[in-house]
Formats: sequence, structure tokens, C-alpha cells
Amino acid sequence: MESALTARDRVGVQDFVLLENHTSEAAFMENLRKRFKENLIYTYIGSVLVSVNPYKDLEIYTKQHMERYRGVNFYEVSPHIYAVSDNAYRSMRTERRDQCILISGESGAGKTEASKKILQYYAVTCPASDQVQTVKDRLLQSNPVLEAFGNAKTLRNDNSSRFGKYMDIQFDFRGAPVGGHILNYLLEKSRVVHQSHGERNFHIFYQLIEGGDEDLLRRLGLERNTQQYQYLVKGNCSKVSSINDRSEWKVVSKALTVIGFSEEEVEELLNIIASVLHLGNLQFGTEDSGYAYITTDTQIKYLARLVDVEGAALKEALTHKKIIAKGEELMSPLNLEQAASARDALAKAIYGRTFSWLVNKINHSLAFKDEQFPSSKNTSVIGLLDIYGFEVFQQNSFEQFCINYCNEKLQQLFIELTLKSEQDEYESEGITWEPVQYFNNKIICDLVEEKFKGIISILDEECLRPGDASDITFLEKLESTLGGHAHFVTHKLADGKTRKVMGREEFRLLHYAGEVNYNVNGKKDGRDRSSGEEDVTCQSENKILSQCFDKEELSDKKRPETTATQFKTSLAKLMEILMSKEPSYVRSHVCLSPALVLIRHQVKYLGLMENLRVRRAGFAYRRRYEVFLQRYKSLCPGTWPNWQGRLPDGVSTLVKYLGYKPEEYKLGRTKIFIRFPKTLFATEDALEVRKHSLATKLQACWKSYSQRSKYLKMRHAAIVVQAWWRGILARRVAKRRREAANTIRRFIKGFIFRKHPRCPENEYFLDYVRYSFLMTLKRNLPKTVLDKSWPTPPPALTEASDQLRKLCMQNMVWKYCKRISPEWKHQMEQKMVASEIFKDKKDNYPQSVAKLFVGTRLNGEEINPKVFQALGNEKMKYGVPVTKYDRKGYRARPRQLLLTGTYAVLVEDAKVKQHIDYSTLQGISVSSLSDGLFVLHLPCEDNKQKGDVVLQSDHIIETLTKVAICAEKINNININQGSIKFAFGRGKEGIIDFTPGSELLITKAKNGHLSVTAPRLNSR
Repeated sequence: MESALTARDRVGVQDFVLLENHTSEAAFMENLRKRFKENLIYTYIGSVLVSVNPYKDLEIYTKQHMERYRGVNFYEVSPHIYAVSDNAYRSMRTERRDQCILISGESGAGKTEASKKILQYYAVTCPASDQVQTVKDRLLQSNPVLEAFGNAKTLRNDNSSRFGKYMDIQFDFRGAPVGGHILNYLLEKSRVVHQSHGERNFHIFYQLIEGGDEDLLRRLGLERNTQQYQYLVKGNCSKVSSINDRSEWKVVSKALTVIGFSEEEVEELLNIIASVLHLGNLQFGTEDSGYAYITTDTQIKYLARLVDVEGAALKEALTHKKIIAKGEELMSPLNLEQAASARDALAKAIYGRTFSWLVNKINHSLAFKDEQFPSSKNTSVIGLLDIYGFEVFQQNSFEQFCINYCNEKLQQLFIELTLKSEQDEYESEGITWEPVQYFNNKIICDLVEEKFKGIISILDEECLRPGDASDITFLEKLESTLGGHAHFVTHKLADGKTRKVMGREEFRLLHYAGEVNYNVNGKKDGRDRSSGEEDVTCQSENKILSQCFDKEELSDKKRPETTATQFKTSLAKLMEILMSKEPSYVRSHVCLSPALVLIRHQVKYLGLMENLRVRRAGFAYRRRYEVFLQRYKSLCPGTWPNWQGRLPDGVSTLVKYLGYKPEEYKLGRTKIFIRFPKTLFATEDALEVRKHSLATKLQACWKSYSQRSKYLKMRHAAIVVQAWWRGILARRVAKRRREAANTIRRFIKGFIFRKHPRCPENEYFLDYVRYSFLMTLKRNLPKTVLDKSWPTPPPALTEASDQLRKLCMQNMVWKYCKRISPEWKHQMEQKMVASEIFKDKKDNYPQSVAKLFVGTRLNGEEINPKVFQALGNEKMKYGVPVTKYDRKGYRARPRQLLLTGTYAVLVEDAKVKQHIDYSTLQGISVSSLSDGLFVLHLPCEDNKQKGDVVLQSDHIIETLTKVAICAEKINNININQGSIKFAFGRGKEGIIDFTPGSELLITKAKNGHLSVTAPRLNSR
């Protein structure tokens, strides 16, 4: 805890006892605010834990946190509910004495959650076995059941406990939880029939309606709509965003099974819950005589079936009351208001007693059963009290009176135990005890509970006396009996200023926490039963109700105790139980709501300032010698680094060196006591300064040692690595030399035997030669189809080389063909035809190879449209300008040669001069020179033809290739050397003489032949 003092300016102190100004409420509040701002919701007042509800999930309840607090000294770690739980558990184990943990606070302060955390801590950290695990499960599962039946949504809290609970957890000799027992106090039964605006009835009603299956609701006569039930709509708050009634129903159903409820018991329990809802829907009418009668027969039928009684008896019980006069029983009819009150009283009685039965059933399930030693009671107990805190409302009723009376008793016990704990510690340490002045609230407790004179006794007397006793007569009786009491005031007894804030039907008590006005209306109704309704419930065949309403009560002529007396008796038993625990280990855990305004009055109502004042009356800080010396020994040269003598002498040397004044501390037998927090703060600040110099020195020593150790390790490692690496390198070199020698030896031997058949002597050499050839081939493969290069293979691979070369060529050709487009393929096909016809036959063929053939040499604008009309449906495939030489005179005339699919035409401007069917074309003649003349040979028998046609084209190779392909006359092209004969009429022939020359010249020779001189471009 001391380690956190250095940050006290930011997070406050962990123990309010260390507050410098401990009497200031403002300082108290400021310390709470600082810690809450840092999400530190727990603070100590000595051994008392103060908790502020954060209303959000904090990651401080994990299993790792439980292990952190397990078995650790109370003040060694920061304040936590686990620290209180573990301290109580260890005290129970080591001293075999019963312990108790008291949890109190206002609604919404987190009491229920705190009790859950304590149970979860014991469930996780305590020893376990199969039997123990069952008990742990039942202990944990009892919470959701009790919350369902005993908790409700209020204005301050969505899961407010509406009853007080004391739970004993039993532990065996090993420290394992083996059983438990629960006592419940003052269930808020009035909530069953009435809720304030914004509040709800008990959770179980909403869980049953929202979560129960259709078959169950049908058997119970219920609808899945809370608005249909009068007892659930008065608060106008059936839905709560933070509560999922459907999922909670599943949790409660599972918990009932784990605890040990049979299906029959669950069925009967739900019948009772449903009967309460049906009771609320009972409606009454008024007869002419003014008496009440029931108008809703359907509800009576459901009620009679669910509680298993006769309908007629139930009707009579709700509309009549039993009067005993002179030993005779008389049934008196009720008016409308009395009948409604009787109905509500019955609902409250049924629910209240069913809740008590439920607690007893859970107790039976948790009861410790020692199979080996049935009569043994060798168990220790930790008591857990989760009870309401001091309450002050605008209108304070009988329930607030009982709650505040309970808190008066707890405050009295709390102060007594705190003082006794302080006094015992002082005496055990040999420190003189100085009496502490504090407010003793015994006078208030006596005002409430004193026999014959106390408020409860007067209430009992008024409730039981004959005659017209009323709330007003009760108030008058209080005034006459307690009129002179210093802590009691009524409107009649008060002064003028006080009367302005008090009603005429109120009385005021001056509690330890403040003044509270109580309204006497309804106080006389604080009875537990009404005889008329109880008669019928005692006749019920429902097993639970038959246990709740014993038939022997009907024959008991003794007057029943009032609720106040019952509560007083149970509270007295609770005080006995708490006093029976070891008082030095009582831990009070106080829960606060986070709003500062709420905290201020809760601090007052919970008596925290009074407790702090009592705790600070002596010494603010005390620690065992070994703990104190271990922490602060570095501040004194005489105790640093180790003290070898007695611990008291070491502490004495230390405090003298620190300059403690005699009035600031006392030395006990085993502890040092420091009176003022400022003394401890100064010591802690000095330690914080000392830590820096110690840290610097430690860092220097450690760095030196660390670096020296690191250097030595690195040096040794370097030597080892160097030796290891040198060895590796040497072995590698030797291995490489050995392998190289073997390789050379094998290579030479192989070379010697290279011409021999394959044998062990030459196989390495032959394999290497093959491998070398293949690798050379891989690096020098031909890149194109035209590349004819190929490495020379060794003799053994000649055949394989030929096969590889063939495969390589096929592969390149295949790849090349795959890349050729349709257009290029067509071009290549034409080039192949040209090559087949003209290669090595005509001089100008090589010059045409590199030139692409075009689709036509004439565009659409160069051809007269009339020509297209003359062609008709025939599509022109090729067109080229040519020169035609007349048969007589050889005059040159420009023409256009057009090729279609079935014929060719010669065109002059817009006129078709000659039509040539491919079928009539007998052949084509051309010279072997570079001229462009060619002759189309046509039959002379055809009258339409005038003989062969002599033409010249600048694109002779392309033109003749196109004609040959269109006319399918590839094999009918004749390439002549010297001269070409052609016919130009029947029986008439012409001759074209071809001679090589320097330039192209076409003329008519003297012999009448056509003379063509053409340059020779290539020599063949």
C-alpha cells in the first residue's frame, strides 16, 4: 500500500486513515473523487472497504486478479473486494474461527454484485472435488434464483435487492466450501401489489411471462402480455433496456435444476406465482347492501385450480372476514375497500411465505452432509451479510422504519467491534489505550426496541388491544410515552420551525445518520396474517402452500406476532450470530453510488466519518517491524543493506536517523505505530528520492557486470566459432581437392578408353561428353526456322542429335505456324504458289519475294460503276492495270484486267472489251526474263474470242499468281526462253522474241515479230 503514496496527489490515498485532515468531509470526498476518476473504486478505512459503484464493467475481476490477491497480506496489494474475501478466508483457516463480511449500502450501490464477487472468488480459489464442485455450483446458482424472486427494478437500480440476506458459507478442514445456509430479512411484500411510477414488480413475474413456453403459459392461464395484469402495470415500466427477461428465465430455470428442485416442485412454485397474478386481476362489485362480491368468475376458476382449493371457499375468504366473539366464529361480509385490501393481503402473504419456503429449500440443498461422520460439525463458517443501508425518502413508511432500525443495530455493532479491535491490538502490543469519544447510538436502539417503552412495544400494544385502535391513536400513544425523549419529535411536540416541515401524521427520529420523518399511516397494518384468507390457504392441496400455511395455525388461539416484532426478533438473532464471529476479523464493506451528491449523504448515512474518526483516534499507521524495516532500511546507513540485530533495535535506529519525534510514534512488541500521516508521507517521499540514487548505483553495477559478462561470453563464443569455422573450411578444402583429383583421374582414364565399348573405366568420360554436348546444344539451339546451325555431336550421339534436330525444327515450325494470322496465312499460300511457278525460272522473281501481294491494284474509284453493273453478282477478286498489245501492229493500249471467281475481263474505261472464261483458258506463257509480258492462250474455234491475248503488267509475278489461283491453272503456266508463239486468228500465229539487254524495250521487229529486250537481273 505504501508504494502508492508517491502518486497520492493524483490518485489519493488507499486508506482514509492516512488523510491528513481526517475530520474534513470535503477532504474525504476529494479523495474519493480522485480515486474514482482513475477507476480506483476501492478504498480502505483501516480494515473497512469502501466501494463506489462504477456502473460499468472494469477488468479487475478476472482469474488473474483472483490469483494476485490469493494468500497475500491484506495491505501488500491495492484495496479490493478480493483482498477482504481472502483475508477473511485466511483468518478462518489459520485460527479456525468463524468470520463474517458485512455488506451495506443504498439501493444501487452494488451490494448484490459485491456478494457475487465474493462467492465467485471462493468458488475459483478454494480447493475443489466433485462433491465440492456441486456445492460451489449450488452456491453460485442460488444467486439468480434469489434475485428473480427477491429483486426488482427501482428508480435507483434495475436489479435492486428488496430483502436482506445473510449467508453462511461452510468450509471443511481443507478449506473447501461444503455447505451453506441463508437467512432472509424483511422482504418488501408491498411491491407485490403496488409499485411506484418507473418501478417494476419482482423479476420472476416478467421472466415467467416473457420466457415461459406457450404450453406452460396455457396451463397457468397466462397471456404473453404483462399489460394484462394489474399487479404489473402500476409502475408503468414493464420493459427495461438493461434486462432481458427471456434469457434470465433460462438462467433461473437452469439454476432451479442445479439447486435440486424437482419438476413437480417447479410446477407447483410456478402455479403459486401465476396465482398471485390472477389474484391481482380479481374485480369486485358492490351489492345494494354495500357488501362486495366477485365479478370475475374466470379468475376464481384459475385461482382455485392453481392453489388447489375449492372455488366457493376462496370466494367466501375474499369477501368475508372471520370474527370470534365469546368463543363463537362469525363470518362478516366485507365492503368494496375491505375486499380489495383482503385480496392484496392474501397476495402478499402467499408471495412472502413462498419466498421464505424458497430460501428454506435452497438451505436444504446447501446443507452440509458428511457421509463419513454424519454427526460431525467440524466446519468453519464465513458469514456474508448483504443488507439494505440507511434510507431516507420523501415519504418514509413502516419498511423504512425497520430498515433504519436494522442499520442502527449494525452501526452499534460496527463501532463496538472497531473499538474492541483497536483496543485489543493496543493491549497486545503494549501500547497505552486512550478512551475514544464517539456517538453511542444505544440510546436510539433502546428508543425503538426497549420493552414496554420502545416504539415496537407500543405498536404491538396498539395492534393487539381491543377497541377502535387506529394510526392516529398509535401516534398519540407515542407522544404520551416518548414525549420527553431527546431523539423523538412529533408535529405536536415540535417547535414552530420544525412543524413547517412535518405532517400531523408523522413522527421524527434523530438517527446517528440524520433526522428521518416517518408516516404512521399503515403502521398498524404491520401484521403477518389475516385469519379469513389464511383459513382457505391452509386447505390448499398445493404441497408448497401447505408447508407455508400450516393447518395447526388455525387451531392456535394465540395472537400472531406483528411484523415489527418478528423483525425485531430475527434482527436480535442476527446480532447474536455476528457477535459469535471473531470480532477482530469482522470486515465491513460499504458500497456507494457514484454521483457526488448521493455520495455525500451516503457517507453520512453509513457512518463512514464516524468510523474514520474512531480509527484515527490513536495511530494512523501501524506495521510489523520486519515489513517496515524491509521497506525503509535504505534510508539509514546503519540498517542498509541488511540489519543483523533484533528487529525492534533496527526500527529504533532507523526512526532516530529519520528524526522522528517521540510524540510521532510508539514501538510495540511486534509493530511500529505512527500517529500522523504526514510523518509517513515524509518517510515515503524520502524513500522515493533515495530510490533514484539506489537505482543509479544499481544500474551502474549491473551494467558493468552485465557488459563484462556479455563480453566474456562473446569472446568465448567467438573463439569457439572461429575454431569450428576453421575446421569446416579446412574439411571443405580437403574434400574439394579429393573430389577434384578423383574427377581428373576418372576423366583421364575415360579419355584413354574412349574408343572402347562402355565400361566402368570410360563411363564417366562418355557421360560427361554427352552432358557437355547437351548443355552446349541447350545454349546454342536455333532461334528461327531459317537458322540451320547445329552443334557437331560426338559419335555416340549422332543418331540422337539427328532426332533432336528434327524435333527442334518441327517444334519451331509448329510454334511459327501457331503465330500466323489468317491474313498472313493467305499471303504465304500465295507466295508458295508463286514460288512453285517462278522460283529459279524467271529473273525478277527474287525481287518479288520480299514484296507482299495486295488484294487489288485498283481501288473502287478507278473502276467505272458500269463495269460493276456488267459484272452483276460476280465479286471482283483482283484488279490490275495492264497494257494490251494489238495482234496486228502491236500497238499498246491501256486496259484493266479484272478477275472474278469464274472469269476474267479486260476493261477499257466503262466498256468490257473482252470476256475470258477460266474454262476456256488453255494456258499462260511468259518469258524467263525480267519483262512483264505474258500471253493468255484462248481457243480460236470460239467465235467470241479473237485469239490469244498479249498483256504487260508491272506486277507480273503477283498478277500471274492471282490468275493461276483464280483459274486453277497453276500447272498451265509456261516459262519460255527465246520466243513465245501466240495465235491471233484461225491458222494465224504471231511470235514474240525475247532477248536480254541493258533496259526494257518493246518494239515491232522488221520480221513482223514483237521484239522484247529485257535486262537480266539474276544469273541462273
